[in-house]
Amino acid sequence: MAIKRFDAASWLDSPWSRRRLDLAQFAEERVAVQQICARVAAEGDAALREYGLRFDGWAPGASESFEVPSGELESAARRLAAPDRAALEFAAQRIREFHEAQVVAAPPAGKKGLKLLARPVRRAGLYAPGGRAAYPSTVLMTAIPARVAGVKEVVLATPPSADGTVPPAILAAAHIAGVDAVYRVGGAQAVAAMAFGTASIPRVDVVAGPGNIYVTLAKREVFGSVGVDGIAGPTEVLVVADGGARPDFVAADLAAQLEHDPLAWGVLVTDSPKLADRVVEELESLVGGLERAQVIRAANCCVVVADDMTQAMSLANDFAPEHLLIVAEDAMRLASQVENAGAVFVGPYATVPLGDYTAGPNHTLPTSGAARFASPLGVHTFMKRTSVLSLNRGDLEMLREATVRLAGMEGLSGHAHAVEVRLE
Repeated sequence: MAIKRFDAASWLDSPWSRRRLDLAQFAEERVAVQQICARVAAEGDAALREYGLRFDGWAPGASESFEVPSGELESAARRLAAPDRAALEFAAQRIREFHEAQVVAAPPAGKKGLKLLARPVRRAGLYAPGGRAAYPSTVLMTAIPARVAGVKEVVLATPPSADGTVPPAILAAAHIAGVDAVYRVGGAQAVAAMAFGTASIPRVDVVAGPGNIYVTLAKREVFGSVGVDGIAGPTEVLVVADGGARPDFVAADLAAQLEHDPLAWGVLVTDSPKLADRVVEELESLVGGLERAQVIRAANCCVVVADDMTQAMSLANDFAPEHLLIVAEDAMRLASQVENAGAVFVGPYATVPLGDYTAGPNHTLPTSGAARFASPLGVHTFMKRTSVLSLNRGDLEMLREATVRLAGMEGLSGHAHAVEVRLE
């Protein structure tokens, strides 16, 4: 593997430490996505049928629909192998319990007559990638928080096979998570359909869920017409480890994340040159035996040797990783120093794949440094807030002078008049 090695100074001086989501390199893809979104907005189902045939090899015939017949969701769950269904239900329960803890009571009223309302959106649209693999975990991680938030209608779009079928695991997960409808539409056209609405697919208020570069660009394109959970870049893990960490554990977590994507990131930051050497050796040995070795070898892998663990944590906060794994003698103390990370995994047994599937916290996380300002997908993704002002004449008199003066400072005499006329 082409593993790049740095000390702290050379790492900070390197563009590798300042990776970001650069969508400018996808100019051709963006033009294509803009055209797709515009056509879906203008032509609705007709555009979806054309793009379905072109990109997925399937579109509904005259007697068919984009929607999977509702009975097939429950049927898929019944037909799923018992251990597979049990795994989905186990994961769903843990995800549900974690997200139920995110539901908070209405904030207390502030000054008399002022309050903030928190309400769920009416309809959420979710996207589950398809194609070479099915991702039922994504269905659980997006649909369950929406349901916990109280969203009345939850719909899912996912690419069909060339025969119009959807993987049974996706349908079973949708049934377990409480999805109302599954639509056989993929890519940018699916995002556009949910954002703008068509005769077959209802317009939603929020679109959430991961996808390829076309899905990512489409979410960026439709944002403003609809809310989105975020604009995701390649997946990433940063491991902070001291000299006592097991190198095979660290190598395993790096490989697990790197196998997602040739653009994925795996970074080890350690105060031990010896551990750094051992992890590189373990990673080289491990990768050769993995099915996705070619993907892992193409991904971005770096080792940074810091002066001490304090500096290591500083470098981690600066990088703001999607996944941060801390393996050290005083891992909990170091975890208390985390400022920027999508999800933090503490200790040698808190391997990141547990967070991908069954631990409970969401696996849809901010990437490319967005953890500096963004949060994991959760109940809040499907909530909106509305301020309420209930004011009487006494309130108006009390607020009058400052309001009129500020309106005058901004040259907005109509604003001042709307106050004054009520007190004439």
